[in-house]
Amino acid sequence: MDKNMARKAIRHRQILKVQPLSFSPFARSVARIASAYKVKRQFHDFKKRAPLIKSELLSGNGFIGHSLKEKNKQSESSQEEEFEVSSRSEEEFEGSSQSDSSDKEEFEGFVQADFAFFDPKPDDFHGVKILLQSYLDTKQWDIGGFVDLILGQTTVGTVVKIEESDDAGLFAVVSSLNLGRYKDCKCIMEIKDFLLSVCQEKHIAVELNSLMEEKAHHVGLLLSQRVVNLPPQLLPHLYDALFDEISWATEDEPTEELRNSFRFRYYLIISQIYKHKNANKRRPTSGSDEALIYIHPEDEIFHKLSSWSFDFTLNGQQPAIEELKSYRKMGLVIAVEAGKVPTFREELQSFIDDS
Repeated sequence: MDKNMARKAIRHRQILKVQPLSFSPFARSVARIASAYKVKRQFHDFKKRAPLIKSELLSGNGFIGHSLKEKNKQSESSQEEEFEVSSRSEEEFEGSSQSDSSDKEEFEGFVQADFAFFDPKPDDFHGVKILLQSYLDTKQWDIGGFVDLILGQTTVGTVVKIEESDDAGLFAVVSSLNLGRYKDCKCIMEIKDFLLSVCQEKHIAVELNSLMEEKAHHVGLLLSQRVVNLPPQLLPHLYDALFDEISWATEDEPTEELRNSFRFRYYLIISQIYKHKNANKRRPTSGSDEALIYIHPEDEIFHKLSSWSFDFTLNGQQPAIEELKSYRKMGLVIAVEAGKVPTFREELQSFIDDS
């Protein structure tokens, strides 16, 4: 494999739909309402920004998109996929004020744009920082230093943008940082301290501390932050790009130390979920309510394949919409053996194919 082989951004033009991402009918229903709620709450802010990019009407941060980033020797063919934008889910729960009605009329229709995957670069600092705002809940920490680590690792990591657009907005960022390689960085030390402070289960705290100390050089902090409502078809490509790049890095990096830094044995994931307030009781109040709703649908697969996991209470704003009144937004930490990655990729692709 030529270590100097350039990567190629492949464009996808799509008509996009507000699409709930979850595995079960109940969770999909709640996710649909929660996503539409975010769309509606941000709509007035979008109208104040000029000019509006076509795709900016679809998510809490204003962006949706996908494409592939691959090495030249891989297939350069692209696919065209269509998703219709609809405001029907907004109408199901929003009020009937005149301003709401006007907004809904403007929101209806189609949006179209070209998106691509790119290697991270310094110009992406602000966009990545925005996506990471709630990564450690409301904790004040060296988020800027963390963004610098992500952007400084160009061989493993992807950002998603509108191709050939003057707008600097990012739709997603994925990466994996070696905890041992960066163990002396302030941001990594703060992440470690934060996780140990919120872990209430002693036996798991021991495992967690082990991953972040003596096993740290074999642990990848797997980061996947994105705006709401990305098309589910994006997910396999994002994770394929990430895990392929990790594999390539073990061969292509210029020094043995760098190559070894990507030979992960474990992945540590920090994410968020909605947890039913009665989830820890033997008999939930409603038979139709699920104990957990995964904000990132792939986390359900990671959770199932995990060696251990724990959730923790968040101090940030809780969901205000009626459909989530029985749920609390929680942090979720998952540890997965790297050997489970092939199974994860297969199950994620199967989920997308079947949805």
